[in-house]
Amino acid sequence: MKTLATAAIFLGFVVLFVSAATAQTTAASAQTSAGAWDPEMQLKVRAVAAPRVSPDSKRIVYTVSEAVTTPEKSEFVTQIWLATIDTKQGNIDTKQNLQITFGDKSSTNPKWSPDGNWIAFTSNRKDNKNNLYLLSLNGGEAEPLTDVKSGVTDFAWSPDGRSIAFTMTDAKNEEEEKNDKAKNDFRWVDENVKMSRLYVLSIQKDANGKREPRKLTTGNFNVGDFDWSADSSRIAFSHTKTPIANDWTSSDVSIIEVASAKVTVLANTPAAETSPIYSPDGNSIAILVRTGVIQVFPTNGGQPKTLAASYDGQPGIAGWSADSRRIYFSEAKGTGTQIYALDVAANRIEEIKTSPAVFTAIALNRSGKTFGFVRQTPDTPGDAFVASVSDFTPVQISHVNADLKMPTVGRTEVIRWKSKDGKEIEGLLTYPICDLARESARLKRLRHGIPSREHAGLGRRRLSGVDGRG
Repeated sequence: MKTLATAAIFLGFVVLFVSAATAQTTAASAQTSAGAWDPEMQLKVRAVAAPRVSPDSKRIVYTVSEAVTTPEKSEFVTQIWLATIDTKQGNIDTKQNLQITFGDKSSTNPKWSPDGNWIAFTSNRKDNKNNLYLLSLNGGEAEPLTDVKSGVTDFAWSPDGRSIAFTMTDAKNEEEEKNDKAKNDFRWVDENVKMSRLYVLSIQKDANGKREPRKLTTGNFNVGDFDWSADSSRIAFSHTKTPIANDWTSSDVSIIEVASAKVTVLANTPAAETSPIYSPDGNSIAILVRTGVIQVFPTNGGQPKTLAASYDGQPGIAGWSADSRRIYFSEAKGTGTQIYALDVAANRIEEIKTSPAVFTAIALNRSGKTFGFVRQTPDTPGDAFVASVSDFTPVQISHVNADLKMPTVGRTEVIRWKSKDGKEIEGLLTYPICDLARESARLKRLRHGIPSREHAGLGRRRLSGVDGRG
C-alpha cells in the first residue's frame, strides 16, 4: 500500500513538473468561466455556522457570513437564516429557506427558546457591541434584551424558558474609556485583564417595563462555558484563574444556585475540567477532562464515573440522548471527523457510520432527536445539514454558494499506509487539474528518452525517481 501511495504521489509531481505547460493549459481552459482560485475568489465563498434545530425538529436556524468590501468598509457580515424541515414519513427534506435578519451589522449565535416560538441571538447593531436580541417567529422586529457596555459573549435559555443566562467581560473603567477616546489605548499584554462574569436575565419585564441583568458570579475567577440544570434552579459552569491563555490548565467546574448565587465546587482536580452538560433527567453532569476523557458526576453527590477513552483522546461533547443513557461526541479521526455514541451504563463507545467528511458546529436539539451541523468535503464548501439520531443520514439544508461558480479543483482522495511501527497513517492526495490518463501516456513516451530542454532541472530528477521504481 505504501509503495502504491508513494508512486501515486510521485505521479502527481511528475504531471506538475514534467508536463507543466500542458497541465497549465488544461487548467486554464477549465477555469476560464469560473475564474482562478485566488484570494478574491476565496472572499466570495460564504461561510455557514451555528446550525441549531428547533425542539420539535421541524425548523433549523443557521448563520451565513459574507464579505462586504466597499470604499467605506471591509469586513465580514453575518446574518441569520431559517429553514423549515419536512419530516413526513420518516424522510427529512427542506421546504423553505429564508433570511430573517438584515442590515449592515452582524447577527450571530441564534438559539431556540424551549417552546420553539422565539429565537434569541447576539448582534453588534448598536455601538458595535454585542447585545442580546429576541425575535418572535410569529412576525415583528427583533427586540433588544440587553444594553451593555462590554458585550455579551455567550448565552443559554433556561429549560423553563423564563430566563437567559449569559457571560460578559467586565467593562472598562472611566479612565480606560477616556484613554480610548484620546487614542491613548496602548496596553501591556496579560496585565489588567478583564474577567468574564455570569449573569441572568428575566424574559419578563419588571414593574418599570425593564429587564435588568443580575450578576451571579463576583469571585476572582473567569467564567467559561456553562449549562442549566433541568429544573432551571442551577447552572454548572467552568472557570479559570484568569482569561490569560496559559491559565487554561487551572479550569475547574462549579455549580451556582440561581436564586441565592451560592457557588459549590464540583470538580477541581489538577487536571483541567470544562464543558459541563446536565443530563435531561437532571441526575448527572457530563464534564470533559483535559486528560482526554469524559467523566459523569452525579448531581446528588458522590464519585464521578470515568468513561471509556475515545479514539483520539480529544472528544467534544455534542449532547445527551433524550433518555439520558448516551452521550454523543465528536473528534478528529484520520483526515475527517467521526461522531460517536457513548453508552454511560455499559461504558461502551459506538461509532456512528456516515460518509467521510469534516463536521463542525455539531449540536443536538433540546429533544435529543436531531443533530444540526456543518459538513464539508475537499470539493464542496461547508453547508448546514441535519440528521436524525436514529440513522444519522445527513440531509443538506443550505446551499449558500449555489450561485457561485466555483473554480475547478483537483480531485482529492484519502490514502493510507503503514508506518515503521505498524500504525496506519492516513493522508490526502490531491491530483493536479488536468487529464491524468493523457498525461500518464505522455509520461510513458518520455521516460525512456532524454527529456527535452523544457523538462530539464527538477523535472528530470522526478523522472529518475519514478524510473528507478520501474
